[in-house]
Amino acid sequence: MAFTPLKEQYQNDVAPALMEEFKYKSVMQVPGLKKIVVNVGLGEALDNAKAVDFAMNDIMKITGQKPVMTKAKKSIAGFKLREGRIIGVKVDLRGEKMWSFLARLVHVALPRTRDFQGISPDSFDGHGNYTLGLREQLIFPEIEYDSIDKLRGFELTIVTSANTDEEGRRLLTLLGMPFTEN
Repeated sequence: MAFTPLKEQYQNDVAPALMEEFKYKSVMQVPGLKKIVVNVGLGEALDNAKAVDFAMNDIMKITGQKPVMTKAKKSIAGFKLREGRIIGVKVDLRGEKMWSFLARLVHVALPRTRDFQGISPDSFDGHGNYTLGLREQLIFPEIEYDSIDKLRGFELTIVTSANTDEEGRRLLTLLGMPFTEN
């Protein structure tokens, strides 16, 4: 079986299937992917300045794009947080990088997760966008165990042009997302 890139699969198989299933009148109504946001929260950056560098290197290896640093908008005394301090890093993936990242996530990274049973189909936001939390960066083959300072979880948000969760869920299912059955 030849591996077809995910974008071609979307154009040739997924879009026509969605058009028929949801009875869209125009091809422009068919939901698609807009972007994937990869976000790492770094609470430990307040104590450990090198945590930001390690997280940036990990995310750069995983996504192939340089992340931007996110800063605190407000000071919160209870968290010992000052306005303007770095509290995370994030990357917005679009175009070819988005499609290749999603293909690696679905076909390589998620199956490498320990005791993998599938992902929850309930993490949609009401507008067809899906958020997935991952516990460790090691599920991506680009990350070598010896090169990390600690296991660090991160969050992926897949932003679609779907209007409802049902449309978004069906789009991601047809693209190969391994949702569990309820």
